[in-house]
Amino acid sequence: MPLPRLTLYHRPGCHLCELAAQGLDALGFAYDAVDVDGNPELRERHGDDVPVLACGERVLGKGAFSRARLGGIKLLLLREAQGTGPAAPP
Repeated sequence: MPLPRLTLYHRPGCHLCELAAQGLDALGFAYDAVDVDGNPELRERHGDDVPVLACGERVLGKGAFSRARLGGIKLLLLREAQGTGPAAPP
């Protein structure tokens, strides 16, 4: 079952952002990297809180993303896609 495409909000030179992208790549996530400094609205919304991982408007997490944390996010998204996760209707 395919995972949804995610968005990684980042800024150039951010070490945590680079590590998050490496982890997403290693775990096979499909994502778009968006530079928050290239958009005043995103800069205002996220401020210094990067990286931010989002699925649509839903923020999945902020800050450091270890492979273990990303693995947990992947499991959650897989369960939701199968209809067995927390976002599934009762």
